[in-house]
Order: sequence, then structure tokens, then C-alpha cells
Amino acid sequence: MVLADLGNQLSSALRSLNETTIVNEDTINQLLKEVGNALSKSDVSMSLIIQMRKNIKDKIKLDQMAAGLNKRKIIKQVVFDELIRLLDPGVPLWKPTKGKSNIVMFVGLQGAGKTTSVTKLAYFYKKKGFSTAIVCADTFRAGAFDQVRHNAAKAKIHYYGSETEKDPVVVARTGVDIFKKDGTEIIIVDTSGRHKQDSELFEEMKQIETAVKPDNCIFVMDSSIGQAAYEQATAFRSSVKVGSIIITKMDGNSMGGGAISAVAATNTPIIFIGTGEHLTDLELFDPSTFVSKLLGYGDMKGMLEKIKEVIPEDSTSLKEIAQGKFTLRSMQQQFQQIMQLGPIDKLVQMIPGMNQLPQLQGNEGGLKLKAYINILDSLSEKELDGKKPITQKRIITIAQGSGRHPNEVVELLEQHKTFEKLIGKGGPGGGLGSLMAGKGGPKNMEQAMKQMNANGGMQGLMNSLKGMGGMGDLAKMFGGGGGGGGGMPSMGDLAKMMGGMGGGGRGGGGMPNMGDLAKMMGGMGGGAGKGGQNGFPNLDLD
Repeated sequence: MVLADLGNQLSSALRSLNETTIVNEDTINQLLKEVGNALSKSDVSMSLIIQMRKNIKDKIKLDQMAAGLNKRKIIKQVVFDELIRLLDPGVPLWKPTKGKSNIVMFVGLQGAGKTTSVTKLAYFYKKKGFSTAIVCADTFRAGAFDQVRHNAAKAKIHYYGSETEKDPVVVARTGVDIFKKDGTEIIIVDTSGRHKQDSELFEEMKQIETAVKPDNCIFVMDSSIGQAAYEQATAFRSSVKVGSIIITKMDGNSMGGGAISAVAATNTPIIFIGTGEHLTDLELFDPSTFVSKLLGYGDMKGMLEKIKEVIPEDSTSLKEIAQGKFTLRSMQQQFQQIMQLGPIDKLVQMIPGMNQLPQLQGNEGGLKLKAYINILDSLSEKELDGKKPITQKRIITIAQGSGRHPNEVVELLEQHKTFEKLIGKGGPGGGLGSLMAGKGGPKNMEQAMKQMNANGGMQGLMNSLKGMGGMGDLAKMFGGGGGGGGGMPSMGDLAKMMGGMGGGGRGGGGMPNMGDLAKMMGGMGGGAGKGGQNGFPNLDLD
């Protein structure tokens, strides 16, 4: 059972509350049984499950609840909070200091993905504006330095290692000294691993720790070991001052829940989780966000942060879209920005309710977008700006120049026509163009969506998504503007939800801009009633 299956089982258990006519002790016991079974299948320790069940029962006192209270909502919120508590050791995460050298030392067993995680972390902080470098002090494994050299070159990160010096302590100290003199802000030291925990490995780690004096020691572990992570993390902590943990291979493993809960029990904070092989497949771990995505509530705050990283609010393309204009150049820029956000299947996980969709096959949607971008790159400036029509003869030439089939060029042009028509509906400040450009207040989103639906707009949009490989399931869920499948709200309901999120926008029509929406999301945690933890909104889970 992969982690997505765990999320589906937990979601199913919570939804079953809505099917009961009376909420009593038997209802709660059945819910806890289903939740416990789901966690057990993900290799969560039975002792942790028993403790969580006890905590939930202690907090839910049906006989003490006032009349008129929404018991189902309260129960679901308590379960949500306890799932977070199960994964949260309550220890603050380490954060690097800008303007000084922060030394990070990586330790772990061989095969856990340590060296790959080193590069991912360096790349992560590089994107955040830090200067980063890698020191390869793994002199034990053949090819370790070659791997670091290859990964660092790919990520355009400075690195140091030696093909002649065999003493890892000397290599570590020399590399750190070089980068400290250069003023590098984050220096990551990759150390040797072993296939098993042995005294030689631990002694080497201690010596390197003494030599480089790390500000943070990160232990990297493979999620597939499940609850055995407790013993492994404890053993490493007894040898070096492990301050943070990265859990790898979370993208398709059935034991991820067990590994995370086991590590949390050691009171060591999990700082990142590895979710794939790409440089960007390293996610900051936040228990609240993790549980939210697991249960299908999404991570809109995280998605907005990703969007803000790649789409400037003063973008010429967005300004044109807000005016109801959508050229092929606009389409090209939008596709390029979507690609920068990461794999489409991972973006989908950030959208509420998407856990009920069939999983996308690999990065099918991403491959389709790449094909479209190749075609758009083969267009002339006048064609991109809509100043010159694209003839049948040009379609064949464009296909040859982009290495695609003429049918794909025609398909792209049809997609553009559909989006152009949708964005143009309502004129400047209205319709989908306003929504995409981030103009107006959330209260007007429902009006904009209704306007589109009245003109067949949402149906057209969904038909377009069906044509963009890998997005068909997304289109099916929305049902072309009607009721959503699999328990999802209709587009009208979704618009109402967004319209009721609070926070004012600017002007009329559509969603707030990204800056305003980010502020709204950041302040959603402290509402009335039983608010979610760590800034998560109060959940209307009925």
C-alpha cells in the first residue's frame, strides 16, 4: 500500500461519519478502528496507534457536547489534529543564517539516497538565494566523488573532493576551509555510508564532526524501513548530534507513514522528505501540510508559493490576459511557467479533493506541455503575436522544425482558439482572463465562473484539458462545469468556497492577486471554533 492508498483509506474513514444517522460511542469506535487499520498497513507502530486512539477518545466527550454542535465536524477535527501530533515531534526546524557560513553534515547508511539528497538540498537553498557548495568526504564508496561531480555540475553548484586523498577527515576539513574563505553561506559535507551500522562508520562520523563543527547534522534514511526507523535514528543520534532528518523515497513507498511516525517518536525533527529523482523533488516537511495533502485537503498555500516563485505579478502576459487578450505568445509563456512549477502530478496533490482522482501516469501532462512548447518555439514572432495567420503550408513547416506531427500542431492551434475564446468572454476585467491574471476579489469568482458556464466556457475549458494528455482525469472530475465526481463539489460550489474564504481583493471580478491570496492563506489558522494547527484553516469537513 503506497502512501496515496493510506490517504484514501483515512479519507474514506472520515467520510463514513456522514453516512451515519446517529453519532455515538459505537460510531467513534468504528472510525478509530478504520483509522487504526489504515495506519497499521502503513507500518505505523501499534503502540503509537493505541496512544493516538486514546488521545482522540479523551478529547471527544459526546455526553458533554452542547446541543446544536456539529459533532461530526468536531470529531473529524480532533482526528486531523491527532494525525498531525503523531508526525510532529514538536521541535523547531533548523534554519540557516544569511550572510554567514552554515556547515551542514550529512550522515546515513549506504543506499538511502544521501548523496542525491545533498545535491537537492544545495539546489533548494540556491533557489532561496543562498550561495551553496558541496564537499565530498565519502572516500569509502567507489564512484562517490564522480556522483557528486556529476550532480553538482547539473545543478550548477560548486563542489570539492579529492581523487588522491583517502582520509575523509582531511578532505572534509580542507573543503570546508576553502568555501568558508570564499564566504559560501551553506557548505554541505557528504560523508561515507555503510550497508549496516558498524563501529567504524560511527567513529568516522565522530571524527568528521569534530573536524568541521557542523551547525546542523542531517541524518538521511530510506522510508522503506518503516517503523524500524526508530532504532536507526536512535543509533545515529547516540553517535553524532543529529539535528534534523531527511526521509527519502516517499514517492511510491508503503512504509512512509511508519517511518515518519517512528522518527517523530525520537523527538528529532524531519526537515525534508524526498519525493522523486529530480533536483526539485525535495519538499520541506510540515506535519500539518503533510496530513492535509494526505487527506485530500490540498496545500493551496504551498501551491501559491510555487506560483509566486515563477510568475511575476507585473508579467506582460498576465496584463494582456487581464484585458481579455490571449495570443500564442501568451500561451507559450503560460506553458513555460507551468513547467517551472514542477511535475503536474505533484501540483495536482496540492489542490483540495484531488486525492480522489486516478493517479496520473508519470509526468504525462508535462511531456505534452513540452511538445507544445517545442511547437510554439518554432513559430515566427508575428505568428506568436497574432499578426500573421498560420497557413496549412506553415503547419507542415512548423511540424518539421519542432520534430512533431502536423496533427499536434493543429491540436495546439485548436487549444489556443478555445482558450482565446474563453479568456475573451466578459471583456477586460471579467471571465477567465481576469481569474488567470489574478485580478479582483474572491467574492466575484462565483460570478465569473457563472458567466463562463452560461456561455459554455467551462465545458470548453474541460474539453481543452482532455486534449492535453495527462489532464483528462482532471477534466472528468470537474464534469465540464457540472457536479463533480467522486464526492467533489461542482465548479459553482467550488467558486462559493473560494468566495467565502475571506480577505478583500482589489477591484472587481475574479480571484485576488497572488500576493493578496497568499496573505489570506497565511492568516486562515486562527478562526472561530476548533482551528487547525500550524496555520491550517478551520475545516468544514461535512
